[in-house]
Amino acid sequence: MAERPEDLNLPNAVITRIIKEALPDGVNISKEARSAISRAASVFVLYATSCANNFAMKGKRKTLNAGDVLSAMEEMEFQRFVAPLKESLEVYRREQKGKKEARKDKDKKADSEEQDKSREEDNDDDDERMEEEEQNDEEESLL
Repeated sequence: MAERPEDLNLPNAVITRIIKEALPDGVNISKEARSAISRAASVFVLYATSCANNFAMKGKRKTLNAGDVLSAMEEMEFQRFVAPLKESLEVYRREQKGKKEARKDKDKKADSEEQDKSREEDNDDDDERMEEEEQNDEEESLL
């Protein structure tokens, strides 16, 4: 666990980026307000994690999953965020699946290229052997 309460705060750069994206252009935020939002976000994350952990424990699991987090959001009375979170989760899962398939395709292609290269090397070796045999045959016939 964290040694100091400040260790639990989210990085200022992340908080600043989120705030800038949420506010209209030309609106500024004081350092004190940014700090307060950072602390509030940290408390929210800790609370949501604690609630999600309770659902995992009820399920006799040690690993929190997305379902635990969604259930925690409902328990914390943030139902209106559940649908957008589910959509984001589906997008994330599709992206991960696409990346996994791309890696598989890449690995298959690399294996295929490796096999082709190996075949070419074998063919080159066969060609060299045949040339040597032909030369030996020619030399023998001259003798």
